[in-house]
Amino acid sequence: MLRNTRNDGAAVFRPAQAGAISIFTILILAIVFAAGAGAMWGVGTLLVDIQEKKLEAKLSPVPLTPIAQNEVDPEIWGHNFPRQLDSFKKTADDTVGTPFGGSVPYSKLERNPALVRLWAGYAFSKDHNEDRGHHYALTDQLKTQRVTLVSQPGACANCHAAEAPQLIESMGWEAFNRTPYNELKEKLHTGTSCHDCHDPKTMVLRITRPAFLQAMERRGVDLSKATRQEMRTYVCAQCHVEYYFAGENKLLTLPWDNGTTVDAIADYYDTLKFKDWTHKETGTPMIKIQHPEFELWGTGLHARSGVSCADCHMPYVREGAIKVSDHWVRSPLTNINQACQTCHRMDDQALRDRIISIQTRTSELLKRAEEAQIDAIDAIAAAQKEGASDADLATARGLHRRASLYWDFVSSENSTGFHSPQETARILAVAVDTARQAQLAVLKIPRKQG
Repeated sequence: MLRNTRNDGAAVFRPAQAGAISIFTILILAIVFAAGAGAMWGVGTLLVDIQEKKLEAKLSPVPLTPIAQNEVDPEIWGHNFPRQLDSFKKTADDTVGTPFGGSVPYSKLERNPALVRLWAGYAFSKDHNEDRGHHYALTDQLKTQRVTLVSQPGACANCHAAEAPQLIESMGWEAFNRTPYNELKEKLHTGTSCHDCHDPKTMVLRITRPAFLQAMERRGVDLSKATRQEMRTYVCAQCHVEYYFAGENKLLTLPWDNGTTVDAIADYYDTLKFKDWTHKETGTPMIKIQHPEFELWGTGLHARSGVSCADCHMPYVREGAIKVSDHWVRSPLTNINQACQTCHRMDDQALRDRIISIQTRTSELLKRAEEAQIDAIDAIAAAQKEGASDADLATARGLHRRASLYWDFVSSENSTGFHSPQETARILAVAVDTARQAQLAVLKIPRKQG
């Protein structure tokens, strides 16, 4: 509208001339045009990005370098799988600590001197350190005094050297196990490798360690029918299990014929009358438990829910269009977002607090079990000095053996109870009770006159 003034001063409004466009209208049109152009650019960019990612996903599995059947060098595998190699190399980081673990090396004997007496007379009382990452699987074994000061069989190399499967193939299973470690070590050069878990042609997960395969066969489990999700646990269980050296050939054997619970394993060893060593102070035939992560995990909620080892310790991550398993094998505490929050829709601090709460309570129970064992050791040792016979001490020693086995089942397991909190608490309660029974059994021995 245009405003004019009549001769008498009154204002008169009349329509604007046809074809005139206001500045306001021009601005509106400009904004609409810009928004439309921006939307079109965004859609175009998105479509291009989608196409690039589809192409990336399609091309990424194409192998660049043929991998030999016995190739153990991760660098060679990394030509085809650089993402996995890059994350696997991070297992060399030995500076990542958690409240009850991590990769920072330290002497557990110095931090907890009670272990020296609990394992008196055994190699673990001389050298026992916090494990570092998988990168150091062979390096740390070659240096430990449990190998350098004590003659060990080649069976020790089963899970610490990537060359183990091909040496087993060339030497034979029995010869490999019984050959002294110090003779075998000249042929060992590589720790954990891609070769341990993957077929070099198809990349499918596979079992390369005979002891696990044999144990599962005895349990009636056909690994050829295992799902991929099951294999994401089984490839870890090849090594993260309890084992012993059977017979004169020192065959690496998993004691699962009665089951995989601590009770079944304890009964298995008792029936076999097997011992790893004789306790220096008490004369008790003892069992040393070795990292039974698979067994304890199997009694927990995560196992019953179908959660694999890799889901938490090697969770899937996105790199562009590619979904890969993070090969930086480590504590979920260092990676709560991918390791935990995929399933648990909770604040990361709440999850962290929950984990550490379980581990703190487990640590407290471990201390109680250790104190009870020390009291039992003192009682048995004192009775021996007073002249108690082997027959007199048989009951107390049997209880000491069982208490130590139950305590060590948790102590040597690397989750500090988190893999199965309720079962862990039960096991340690049995350990405390059994150690106190050993102490009481000594008091019941008739004292000899004079």
